[in-house]
Amino acid sequence: MARMAKIDRPIETGLEKQKEKSALSAYFRVAGQVFLKDIRTELRTKEIFSSMAVFSLLVVMVFVFALPGKLKEAGDVAPGLLWIAFTFAGVLGLNRSFINEKDRGSLEGLLLAPAERSAIFYGKALGNFTFIIVVELLLAPIFSMLFNFSVLRLELLPVLLLGTIGFAEIGTLFAAMAVNTRAREVLLPVLFFPIMLPVIIAASQSTAAILSNRPFDEISSALGLMFFFDLIFAVVPGMLFELVLEE
Repeated sequence: MARMAKIDRPIETGLEKQKEKSALSAYFRVAGQVFLKDIRTELRTKEIFSSMAVFSLLVVMVFVFALPGKLKEAGDVAPGLLWIAFTFAGVLGLNRSFINEKDRGSLEGLLLAPAERSAIFYGKALGNFTFIIVVELLLAPIFSMLFNFSVLRLELLPVLLLGTIGFAEIGTLFAAMAVNTRAREVLLPVLFFPIMLPVIIAASQSTAAILSNRPFDEISSALGLMFFFDLIFAVVPGMLFELVLEE
């Protein structure tokens, strides 16, 4: 009997590991399907991308004509203006991502799906990250031409990625929270900006330091802040997403 028990234990352990692997693969499959659904929908309608791209371009054009006297010192104002344009365009895209789901009735379908709510969150956040980063990469060369100041630097890529990841994580959570309210267009910025402000400031300061060719030590603390912000909000919104959707 003792020998049979020893044989059964490895079998049970193997079955448990197999179940864990299958559950994990199903989790990632759900997140990937939500992400691909958003990408396919956007490729067909182009609602989110077009609105973000046009709005960000208009914001930059306003800066160009509103600050003609400061364009000679573009290095002093370019980083802040660039991240303001990214932020405003990103908020617009985050709003549209859930408003479209709500208006088409597909949000209820997502909630009825037999899947982890956090997997739906990560799929939506990955989609929002993709939309925002594409707009940022397209806006950067246009910004450089209009301001006659190059922001096309490989050193900016970590700053761009860390800032956009945090933007997508916390923005997706608050967009889901605001979509069920009447003042959803107003509520998202009110909730979003106080939480996101430290990352926006850190990203602007890091961008300014890189464009001014300052040593890496001056931006290491800002990059560390953005990294820990992204790490924390990669976990917390996934835990709260189910409560947000139920409300």
